[in-house]
Amino acid sequence: MTSFFTAAPSYCRRFGVAVLLVVLADFLFYGQPAGITVFLFAILIAAAVVAMHPTAFSDIRVWLKPAALLVALLPLAENVSPLSVSTALAVLVVFALSLSGRLRHGMARIAGQIALFGLAAPFRFVRDFIRWRKTVRRSGGRTVRLATVAVWVMPLTLGAVFLALFGAANPVIEYWLSLIDLLKLLDLIQPARVAFWLFVLAGVWAFLRPRLPGLSRRSARPNHALAAAQPAINPQSHVIEDIVFGKAAILRALIVFNVLFALQTGLDATYLWGGAALPDGLSYAAYAHRGAYPLVVTALLAAGFVLAALRPGSETSGDPVIRRLVYAWVAQNIMLVISSILRLDLYVDIYALTYWRIAAFVWMGLVAAGLALIIARIALGKSNEWLSCANLLTLSLTLYACCFINFAATIANYNVDHSFEMTGQGIPLDAWYLRSLGPGAFPALDRFFDHQAKTAEAGATRELARLRGIDEGWYRTVQENWRAWSFRDWRLLAYLDSKGSLVLPQPSQPSLPGR
Repeated sequence: MTSFFTAAPSYCRRFGVAVLLVVLADFLFYGQPAGITVFLFAILIAAAVVAMHPTAFSDIRVWLKPAALLVALLPLAENVSPLSVSTALAVLVVFALSLSGRLRHGMARIAGQIALFGLAAPFRFVRDFIRWRKTVRRSGGRTVRLATVAVWVMPLTLGAVFLALFGAANPVIEYWLSLIDLLKLLDLIQPARVAFWLFVLAGVWAFLRPRLPGLSRRSARPNHALAAAQPAINPQSHVIEDIVFGKAAILRALIVFNVLFALQTGLDATYLWGGAALPDGLSYAAYAHRGAYPLVVTALLAAGFVLAALRPGSETSGDPVIRRLVYAWVAQNIMLVISSILRLDLYVDIYALTYWRIAAFVWMGLVAAGLALIIARIALGKSNEWLSCANLLTLSLTLYACCFINFAATIANYNVDHSFEMTGQGIPLDAWYLRSLGPGAFPALDRFFDHQAKTAEAGATRELARLRGIDEGWYRTVQENWRAWSFRDWRLLAYLDSKGSLVLPQPSQPSLPGR
């Protein structure tokens, strides 16, 4: 029983903190809009993790971790989005594992730990609860449970007495007590709300007791008996492998690949950059759209081939001719990605900008960076693990930067500035799509309405302008709740307040006879 009472305070303390976080989450989120409350709750989770590991801060250098955490959580203060929430969750996982002493070194290993944590988190509380029950049974079950309950009898009883006395002596407390409606409290216990409580409890418990499954460690142990029982590999298969994937085969493949890629690069240089006339029946839009995504897939396949062909320490990696061919081929792949970006840019010029097209730009940039890192890995003689870490770091920094970009405003401003109505060329503005982007498109729509009000087509946008005013009213109503605050919304409200009320385009009045 001694072992239980030494371990029980840890579970009880964590459970108490988890319940407190659940109560705060109910107050901040349930039935409420999401805004600055997400940032505040992330800070509360981090503070709870720190409270669970106070000895981790004995070294003054460890205080750099909360500072880095705060910087990583800033995207939540800028705007709440799936990207900023995912970034915050990943950083909180790293923070919790680091304080508990379970974080491994290396970007690739850290990424794997984050993935394992996400897989194990939903089941951590159930597993710990079952483990606690087993400990209770081994430690004298019923006696321990009675002691656990009995220890709360005196504090709760005397606390109720004191509260009643304070209510009799203080009219303010008496008023607060009169507001408590037990039947109303029972109405709060709804299936959806209970499910929300359990979801939050399971989530915060995973951070308070950060543990990872031991599958990777078990799978990493060599089974010597099994290895000894394996039959000897057929020498003939080695000969076939050396012929198909050997040095001579890779050399020939690189020559063929360089020629093919040079042909593609030459065509792009002729049609996209040189402005040569396309064959009959083929427009620049079709040329750009058909080639953008397949070329990125081609670059990814090429990257996989290079990694397989030039494994560190292999015979091919030390051959100077093969290395030069690889450099040339990867350089052509980078040109291929740049051509894909140019193709997409041409397509956007004709068919406007969307979320998916912005994501494609970001994705193509990451592919180009990954190809450049492959050249760096070969030139510097680094390992594939180094390459994985460098790519993960590039991806992390890119996603972090994207958290601060208002893509809705970017799309809306671009589409308005390049629309037929504003420039006299291009395609007509899809104003209804802009409205679907949400409040971030308000400034761009206002510029569009101001421009249309000076033209003869003012009446055509009157209905859309009326809906824009309704959207603003709904948005202001939501922002009256402090929970919905974010730095981006604060800037938008400042713009709306400075602009004043939206002026609807007035329909043109027919001229009266004699005037």
